[in-house]
Amino acid sequence: MSNDLRTAQELAQAGDVAGLMRHLRFTADRLAVGDVAPLAGRAAELMGFTDLAEAARAVAAAPDDADALYGFGYACIERGASYLAVPALEAALARRPGALEIVRELVVALEDEHRHGDAVTVLDGHREELLPWPDRYLLSYNALMAGDLARAAAEFAELPTPGHEQWLPARDRLSRMIERARAAQAVGPLDHRDLRGWHFALSGGVLATLSPYGFDQGMTGRYAYLRDDFGMCLRGLLRLRVILEAAGRGPRTVSLLPGRGDRALGLAAARVLGLPAEPYAPGRTDTVVIAYDLREADDELLAGLHERLPGQVVYEHATCWTEPPAISADVSTLLAQTVTPPWGEQLQVRDGSVERSPADDRGAEELAEEILRADPAPDGGDGATPPDDDEVLARFVAGVAALWPAGGPRDRVRSPGPVRSSRFA
Repeated sequence: MSNDLRTAQELAQAGDVAGLMRHLRFTADRLAVGDVAPLAGRAAELMGFTDLAEAARAVAAAPDDADALYGFGYACIERGASYLAVPALEAALARRPGALEIVRELVVALEDEHRHGDAVTVLDGHREELLPWPDRYLLSYNALMAGDLARAAAEFAELPTPGHEQWLPARDRLSRMIERARAAQAVGPLDHRDLRGWHFALSGGVLATLSPYGFDQGMTGRYAYLRDDFGMCLRGLLRLRVILEAAGRGPRTVSLLPGRGDRALGLAAARVLGLPAEPYAPGRTDTVVIAYDLREADDELLAGLHERLPGQVVYEHATCWTEPPAISADVSTLLAQTVTPPWGEQLQVRDGSVERSPADDRGAEELAEEILRADPAPDGGDGATPPDDDEVLARFVAGVAALWPAGGPRDRVRSPGPVRSSRFA
């Protein structure tokens, strides 16, 4: 018995579901599916996931049965454990070569794990069996998400008009992505280190700043954990002004969202941009909607912002790239996995021990004044991040301004795309 399997069994016996699933995320592809299924089934029982528990029992009883393996993989995807689905669906496909229902489910699992290049490989291996919709569409989409614009564009050009209207939004979204990628490629390298270029291509948004730390050590411009400060808030608003000017956009108002942090940032934005501030109202055009973190907004507000309106720009200061909000902002100051806002509780080291300082409970107006008084000078970082001054940003925005703000809805982008960054497990 391998050490990986022994550790997994010990975690399962202890009832440590979180520890078991974290362990399996990094070891499942080295273990036999027949060994993984009972472990996943034990976790499912403890979590009350009867569908996954039943599917796991079916694999344990018949580990070579394609139907059982497919059912287990499907249940894993439904329960957010696509990393367990991949080896099970690969095993199912090996036992039933050419089965498109298995191919498609495997591609879904690989997409969930952001393994877009592997999804292309799977689809290429069954090219003769692929249907235009959804299979050839998925080939084009995953080629783009893997960073192969030429392949994505070529595959997309060969797609016929969908025979069913359910595929029209997907077709239009991919068309816009490819168009934006071409625009970004005209003003930058659009390689696997061009975070701003690919962020624009996939989301339609402009990334205002790059992390000054760890660029060549796995972060590539994103943050993992960030303790934000008022100076960064002001820097983001100043960069927003650069973006609007470079794109030739002239909003008439700043729209204030109801959250305390959102309102503080919005009041400061109005001063920076020299615009009147008004409470957010659905349907307002020619306005900048200011948010600190869109994940804090309620569903009704996000639904109202999903469709783009003429002259409307949605600005988000801290965008989570591992669990992105329901809509993609038109401008993001930064991309981070976890952010502590300047007015939130802070961890401090004092006398050799770590203490949690209380949150700043001042009102939005006082926080806005604090933002405006702050020093917006960028952190010098470790020197590895490419130059990212206002001139660099303005040149990029001017080059893509014909497509910004982007057309179409503000769709959520679940994958980091071709530019990868290290993340907390």
